[in-house]
Amino acid sequence: MLDVARRVLLGAPLATQRMHLERLALFGGLAVFAADALSSVAYGPEEVLIILEDGGPEALRFLLPIACAIVALVAIVSISYRQTVLEYPNGGGAYVVARDNLGAGPSHVAGAALLSDYVLTVAVSVSSGTAALTSAWPILQTHTVTIAVASVLLIMLVNLRGVRESAAVFAGPVYFFVACVLVLIGVGLFRAAHGLSSPTAAEAPLKAAHSLSAFMVLRAFSSGCATLTGVEAVANGVQAFREPCGRNAARAMVALACLLGTMALGTSLLAHFFHVLPKLEPGSADTVMSQIGTLVFGRGAMYLALQISTALVLILAANTSFADFPRLSAFMARDGYMPRQMATIGNRLVFSNGIVILSLLACTLIVVFHAEVTRLIPLYAVGVFTAFTLSQTGMVVHWRRQAGQGWKTRALVNGIGAIVTGVVLGVIAVTKFVHGAWIVCLMVPLMVAAFRRTRRHYDYVTERLTPDAWSSNGAPRNVCLILVGGMTRGVLEGLSFARSLGCEARGIHIETEGRPSPPVQEAWSRWVEDVPLVVLDSPYRHIAGPLVEYIQKVQQEEGFDIVTVILPEFVVPHWWEPVLHNQTAVWLHIALRAVPGVAVVSLRYRL
Repeated sequence: MLDVARRVLLGAPLATQRMHLERLALFGGLAVFAADALSSVAYGPEEVLIILEDGGPEALRFLLPIACAIVALVAIVSISYRQTVLEYPNGGGAYVVARDNLGAGPSHVAGAALLSDYVLTVAVSVSSGTAALTSAWPILQTHTVTIAVASVLLIMLVNLRGVRESAAVFAGPVYFFVACVLVLIGVGLFRAAHGLSSPTAAEAPLKAAHSLSAFMVLRAFSSGCATLTGVEAVANGVQAFREPCGRNAARAMVALACLLGTMALGTSLLAHFFHVLPKLEPGSADTVMSQIGTLVFGRGAMYLALQISTALVLILAANTSFADFPRLSAFMARDGYMPRQMATIGNRLVFSNGIVILSLLACTLIVVFHAEVTRLIPLYAVGVFTAFTLSQTGMVVHWRRQAGQGWKTRALVNGIGAIVTGVVLGVIAVTKFVHGAWIVCLMVPLMVAAFRRTRRHYDYVTERLTPDAWSSNGAPRNVCLILVGGMTRGVLEGLSFARSLGCEARGIHIETEGRPSPPVQEAWSRWVEDVPLVVLDSPYRHIAGPLVEYIQKVQQEEGFDIVTVILPEFVVPHWWEPVLHNQTAVWLHIALRAVPGVAVVSLRYRL
């Protein structure tokens, strides 16, 4: 039944040989890996305006310079990462570049920074998309968190179906959003240039809540840098592209930079021309993008198309993290810094465990922060700019080591990228620290410590599992314990199996009802003659505790090296019937896992 449900929801399993067929062309790859970055134009300018608004009209003049600085930063980072994807066609992004060129410590920091940023990307994107929905339909405001969590779970389900299926589902909304925004910018600038629209008049003169300062401008710039989150996604997912994957990923990077720069600068120009300000009053959900759409298109069909496409792309932008978080986790798991299960490929040739864990973490953030973008943004961008800086620094070292033709030019490009992103990282860390960035600054070292502890565990296990760690003292002594709940056919089959092993056998009955002579003793003496029955008293009605104590006693006092516990289990014909029976064997399996020198055998038989 579970297998049927899994096939209906996720599809039939895919063979490993189909892995190369699941890769993406440029069109599909751009939709998957660029959605996060492209969607940020829906909230990036708004976050800048939220900070500048406190400084009054004089501060709002910095919107366009900040937008230009962000677009220049997009160009620098994109050019730098284009070199990275061409040089590292196997993917891995900042983590692999830092690992190969800077060492384990910086690679751990890069990995932790990116993983935390991917979780925040899902939370911010989905929350922002939900805000776009409530702008068009305010009646939905009371269900914001529910809509956001449901959206994350839906994206999780689509991604569990496979890479190609997620690209097919998400490509339409992504390109529809790009088209709507480009039309918005084109129509808006045309109307502005020909005097067909007038700047909006504020209901009341804007008053400065705080005096304009350099710190305010820097803080606004740091909030706007959320626009760059997702730019590195292509570098982390190079292997998802068709061959030649490095070249196709580089093309996707160029296309992403051009679209992102045009859309970010265009929406900022419109916000500046129309004097649009964020509406943060309680009960208001009219975003800056919604206000610009109203002024350019009115509240007609084009406005609804813009809002629907914005909501969809913001929600689906989380798909970029669903594509990269599991891949990065798999890279780190293969290196021994995350649980091995993160590198396991599921039935649909995706890293299913990473997808599920990302969903749970993002839903937790959404619930804790009530799906409010403004509360989540201060945590944003610290991680991604940490990864930017480490990646570009690692590439400088890489070019120096290679010292091939033109290496100085390439190193200069990545060096400029490292310096610029490092400066921006410092600005973000300082300006956002007290507003929530301290959480990320605290989490990254904790995650790094967890990575190292995980690696030490795997190194210890590997060392202890080598043949050199084993010493033979002759044939081990083994005793078989058959668990006897009552005198049944399964007990007799268990005894027969124990005799086939040629070792000493004993029946074990755990008395939970306090009877001095349980009925099973009489039945045992009638059916079994050559095997003793041991009755263990359990005054608190526990099964596992008395059994574990007896096993330890047998090992210590009688010198048995191995204790084989045989659990007879009958198999019922229908899927729903197990719920009608006690699952004692399951709980005993769990309890005995931590007892050394114990072999647990489930002897199943049909009724």
